[in-house]
Amino acid sequence: MRIRYFSFILILLLVACKKDRAPRSPEAALLVFPLENSECNTGISINETLSQVTFEWQPSANTQTYTLSVVNLNTNTPQTITTASTSASLSIQKGAPYSWTVTSSNNDSDITAASENWLFYNAGPQISYPPFPAQIVSPVSGSTVQANQGNQVVLQWIGADVEDDISGFEVYFSEENPPTSLLESTDATEMEVTTTVSSGTTYYWRVVTTDSAGSTSDSGVYDFKVL
Repeated sequence: MRIRYFSFILILLLVACKKDRAPRSPEAALLVFPLENSECNTGISINETLSQVTFEWQPSANTQTYTLSVVNLNTNTPQTITTASTSASLSIQKGAPYSWTVTSSNNDSDITAASENWLFYNAGPQISYPPFPAQIVSPVSGSTVQANQGNQVVLQWIGADVEDDISGFEVYFSEENPPTSLLESTDATEMEVTTTVSSGTTYYWRVVTTDSAGSTSDSGVYDFKVL
């Protein structure tokens, strides 16, 4: 009986040890610099068109490596770099709007964790900047969606501006690509519109943001299909 009892205890201990050794998923990093919706003017000038910017973030738990992704919003061109540090430098275009995120990972887990997505303008020769291109929230581009009982879909986006002086948005929506039909104009506080759709149809839409100086930016074309 004693042998069976000790064998049972040993099995319990082994199971407990295996649970303790279960891989822990990484947590999302907190971004530090460049600041959200800001002008980054601390880069090192490389030439007339490029400057080197150092991106910084806080360490996250259970993380061995970080992948920094920086996207030029004018061209939708991404740059990525992977590092074990909590900072990394990239050469990016002066005067252009960018988004940046950091993805945390470790070798013991297949799960990764993404930080928030921050926008900034890399400092350039201009004194003022147009609004950031609107960030589309819903429907996700390329997705298939279900209309509500009234055969309607809600279009949602996020707008931001360095000077915080957005005056309004224009939403273009149609079955043609690119969409040229103005669906609705909204003020700076309203970042969603509702539109009537038909089942089995693919729609294209984009958002043009305007600030108080009359400067504009275009989100680019997004699409979705209705079930």
